[in-house]
Amino acid sequence: MPENQLPEHPPIEQPADGYWGLANGAYEPPVPIEVPALFAWPPRPLAALVWAVRMILYPWILFYLVLSILIWRWFLPSEATMATLQLWWIAGIWFRNLLVVGLIVGGLHWWLYVRRAQGDDFKFNPRWPGTGSKFTFGSQIRDNAFWTMTSGVAFLSIYEALTHWAYASGLVGRPGWAANPVVVLLMATLGVVFVSTAHFWANHRLIHWVPVYRRVHALHHRNPNPTPWTGISMHPLEHLVYFSGFLVFWVLPVHPLVILMFAMYEGPGPAPSHSGFARVRIGRWEAPAGDLFHQLHHRYFEVNYGNTQMPIDRWTGTWHDGTKAAHQQLKGRRRADQLD
Repeated sequence: MPENQLPEHPPIEQPADGYWGLANGAYEPPVPIEVPALFAWPPRPLAALVWAVRMILYPWILFYLVLSILIWRWFLPSEATMATLQLWWIAGIWFRNLLVVGLIVGGLHWWLYVRRAQGDDFKFNPRWPGTGSKFTFGSQIRDNAFWTMTSGVAFLSIYEALTHWAYASGLVGRPGWAANPVVVLLMATLGVVFVSTAHFWANHRLIHWVPVYRRVHALHHRNPNPTPWTGISMHPLEHLVYFSGFLVFWVLPVHPLVILMFAMYEGPGPAPSHSGFARVRIGRWEAPAGDLFHQLHHRYFEVNYGNTQMPIDRWTGTWHDGTKAAHQQLKGRRRADQLD
């Protein structure tokens, strides 16, 4: 194996019926995956504004925002309480996150994979979760649920609790403008999305460095066919890096609602994008769910390290837009790497 090649490197199949080569019978969303209008060149101001409004009104963003408001108003300890590190209120945050992650991620899993309420409609990969010795407990679902609900929720809760404590204790100052309703709304939606995307791309590139990948990130990449439980199913050292995005708010003052929104976006948030389904259908209601962009990353490893909301992969040459042309470019890079 060449030194720069990842273990269990997946082969690139020639696209047949499926244009991105996953499997025949897979759901095929429209391609190419476009760069957001906000980052278009030459600039398109009206289109950029429409994109920003749609992002704020995106169903999952609105859901996490409402949930964050409810937690902030009724379930977050007072700042006087959080000014001192005490096990009881930190444990309360851990229990709340355990409940929220379990209900959201478990609910998606139950609807899509246990009840199979929509069959394989909108499913990227016609195969279902696997079993085998590479998974903890011999099952992809048990493996992913275990790492999510143990290490995942623990690191999420520790980072969130420490960030609340930093503000409540006065270690980080919160200026008056941070409570302006317009600022809070923009930071809790677009701000959280951009901070999360930039941080995710940076730490994701780091853990794809081969020595780190083999010891740490390979656990997440056991799942070329991800499910909702895959979202934050990671090695503890990866959780340590992944949730470190909270530290941005130690230098960028924000309202407590923004911290809660970041916790929702980083904790249960990856479940829909890893669900394996492009859309979730409940009766006549549908909502976007899985993300072809990240699905391609799970299939081919060295493309699409970030998210589409901020096209860092386009700027760095690792953007796979789901087309045959992008497929051929990836094959060319693989051949060049093998010759090095």
